[in-house]
Amino acid sequence: MAGQQHDISHAKRAAFQVLAGGSAGFLEVCIMQPLDVVKTRIQIQATPAPNAAALGEVHYNGVFDCFAKMYRHEGISSYWKGIMPPILAETPKRAIKFLVFEQTKPLFQFGSPTPTPLTFSLAGLTAGTLEAIAVNPFEVVKVAQQADRQKKMLSTFAVAKGIIQQDGLGFSGLNKGITATMGRNGVFNMVYFGFYHSVKNVVPEYKESHLEFLRKVTIGFLAGTLACFVNIPFDVAKSRIQGPQPVPGQIKYRGTLSSMGIVYREEGFRALYKGLVPKIMRLGPGGAILLLVFEYSYDYLLHNYS
Repeated sequence: MAGQQHDISHAKRAAFQVLAGGSAGFLEVCIMQPLDVVKTRIQIQATPAPNAAALGEVHYNGVFDCFAKMYRHEGISSYWKGIMPPILAETPKRAIKFLVFEQTKPLFQFGSPTPTPLTFSLAGLTAGTLEAIAVNPFEVVKVAQQADRQKKMLSTFAVAKGIIQQDGLGFSGLNKGITATMGRNGVFNMVYFGFYHSVKNVVPEYKESHLEFLRKVTIGFLAGTLACFVNIPFDVAKSRIQGPQPVPGQIKYRGTLSSMGIVYREEGFRALYKGLVPKIMRLGPGGAILLLVFEYSYDYLLHNYS
């Protein structure tokens, strides 16, 4: 009976992790999507040609310039281009991430009675890599939508159908850039979870609820920001692989490391950090939102439904 009770408790705990993680993902993507669109637009643009302006090509000179030009040329709704793939993906994606993270922590304690910083980092790496495999087809569709500069937006279904018809379901189609996505998500979550939980366990808690909330927000923001600095080259490679190629019909960006090498040789080291500002603007506060919504939702479910 005791074993059965333990199984039920474990199953319920896992279900609460799924619900809390899914809720956190949905809320975060709805709030932060415009910055993700801007980040993608900046990352996929190469150095402009001398006659780009004469040809009518729009070039973005930073975050706020991108916001202004998108609004002027495409309207305010363009800030939420590609929102459906993340909404469809983020709920299961975050559910998978938090579930895998919580469930794999004991595997990486290596005999230690309590989790260590290495435990949090390895569990985060595992969670990020697995979520990337699940979410990559949605990322391919999202990037295609975000890269489209036409004022009239195609539906998510129409874009996905077009990719499948033209390139199929494999590594040149709906699963294009999967290794870059795995690198991006794996590295991000390794740093993100490793930093957040390690620092949170060191910095003393506050008895006052508002100060404790600010403590967690600050650590979550720093965790998301640090993770952005570490994984941004993978993100740039992913955007180049999954986005439109410079010359239609010719595949320039294929592998993750080779794409990083091309960007470095042709555009310099700084190009590997393109989109860093909007990425931090999104995933700094977004990281704090995600962790706090998960923690408070999870605690609420544990206290009220266990």
